[in-house]
Amino acid sequence: MGILNEARREFIAAPDTSKRQIVYKWPDINIRKFSRAIVEPDAVAVFMSQGQVMGVLLPGQHTLDAKELPFLGMFVDWATGGNAFRAEIYFVATREFPNNRFGGRLDEVQDPQSGLIVTLRTFGEYALRVNEPTKLILNLVGTVDVTNNEAVTAWVTQQLLKATRTTVTTQLMSGAWPILGLSMHSPEIEQQALQGANSELTDYGINLTRLGNVDVNLDDDDNARLKKLAGDTAYSRLAGGFLQAAQAEALQGAGEGMSKGGEGVAGMFLGAGIGMAGNMMQAPAQAPYAPPPPGTAFAGGGPGYAQQAQQAPPQQAPPQQAAAPQQAPAEAVAGIQCSNCQSQVAAGAKFCAECGTPTQKHCTNCNANLSASAKFCAECGTPTAPPSA
Repeated sequence: MGILNEARREFIAAPDTSKRQIVYKWPDINIRKFSRAIVEPDAVAVFMSQGQVMGVLLPGQHTLDAKELPFLGMFVDWATGGNAFRAEIYFVATREFPNNRFGGRLDEVQDPQSGLIVTLRTFGEYALRVNEPTKLILNLVGTVDVTNNEAVTAWVTQQLLKATRTTVTTQLMSGAWPILGLSMHSPEIEQQALQGANSELTDYGINLTRLGNVDVNLDDDDNARLKKLAGDTAYSRLAGGFLQAAQAEALQGAGEGMSKGGEGVAGMFLGAGIGMAGNMMQAPAQAPYAPPPPGTAFAGGGPGYAQQAQQAPPQQAPPQQAAAPQQAPAEAVAGIQCSNCQSQVAAGAKFCAECGTPTQKHCTNCNANLSASAKFCAECGTPTAPPSA
């Protein structure tokens, strides 16, 4: 075991099992003098003491000696007679790490064309590279043993989602991009998201080199709703209007019912479909209609549709109703006296039974029914007989 420990102390390098790690911490802080540090071509070695960066070794083989590496003299372990150094060594890979997946919810936005509130989400992959290893250790990873890349990729994913959210929602809310068909703007999304994320990751020494397979889509339920609305709108436009589209759907439903039922059921569906189609094909009544004004609950709203309906003037009766025969006066129903012989005339009689004088007469102007004793028309005021000379 002593020989193995001596051999372990002779060479300091990141093991093959850590090749996929962004940061690997050397497990021993007591480093023997004149040990050889081997740094791979795609990595650097960062020496730290008490939370401060003491020096950085570039790729290659280095002999750990204060004469060759002057910064090592700042943390010589004097308890060993100057034969050892007390420091923490971090091997940071500087190559590109691709195939890092990200995804999640972006935001709830309003479709500028349909007005529906929908939920956007995004998925994709990104590649990162560490360009300043000291910033990564001091500002993000810290002086801990990092056994996997999640400590780095989790933070990068959050910054990338934030940049993508800002890019997409800004374009959608301004009306520059439609929600359906966002794939045509994938190059712009990737470029702007990369710029936004890299500006946030500068302080951590990380740079996103590229994005791949970025997809911004809708929640499954919202996607179905928006597609159905677009299909209904297109179908109504082709049919000539919403009413015509509804009539076609009704006739189609009647046809499906006939195809599923028997002969008797088919006749019933046929009659119902024809009746329904006939009712819908009739022209709607041309009743006067005014669109309801905005209610008082909204800013700038008017008095409301209900109040205006109460204040609306009464409709004029048709001319033919005004000329309809008037009801007989009440006195003709109860019985009257003859205007000529003053005899009592039975109710409903048209002539006097004693002298033959008519019991009712008509206005010469408007033809309204008048009593035998009336001197003026109660409807138009016309005298019942011309004045004497």
